[in-house]
Amino acid sequence: MASIYDVDQGELVEQAAKELKKVEDIKLPKSMFFAKTGMHKQRPPVDKEWWYARAASILRLTYKLGPIGVSKLRVKYGGKKNRGVRPGKFYKGSGNILRKILQQLEKAGLVKQEKDGQHRGRITTQKGKSFLDKIAAQLSKRAKIEKKEEKKEKSQEQVKKTKEKSEKAEKEKIPAEQSTKETNDSVKTKKEEKVPTAHELAKNK
Repeated sequence: MASIYDVDQGELVEQAAKELKKVEDIKLPKSMFFAKTGMHKQRPPVDKEWWYARAASILRLTYKLGPIGVSKLRVKYGGKKNRGVRPGKFYKGSGNILRKILQQLEKAGLVKQEKDGQHRGRITTQKGKSFLDKIAAQLSKRAKIEKKEEKKEKSQEQVKKTKEKSEKAEKEKIPAEQSTKETNDSVKTKKEEKVPTAHELAKNK
């Protein structure tokens, strides 16, 4: 069975975001309609469904890096701020957004708090892993079908090109044969023409 490591991560997050929209516990708070995702951003997200995409991305990171907390996630979702003529400066992402998403994911039973030695934070639950692995399996299956269809189309195209090439060669062969025949006929005609002898030429004079 395919895992999240076997598929394109962008497609995985996109598909997971669509599935998270169906979960009642995952929803965009009204206070976040006009919120920026960090100090390095100039404006709020343009995509109205950004909350679900961010939730899917966080769920993927907890699957790969868990246990992970808000502090490390802020670094992951941070970025460089454009400060005009001054050099750009790195700022962490919004901790409020990350904290609320983690709480919603925890409420939905997809993540839970865990302590592993000195590391403490959220990890993906068995339900969360199954959720992502199921999506990864669907994407992997779809990719295999698309690859198979693409291979079939290439094969058909190759057969078509070979056929066209053969037909073109056949068309070029016919005029060549006709030209050879005409040349042979011309040579034959010249040979059949009677060449006058020296006696005949003298007589004609």
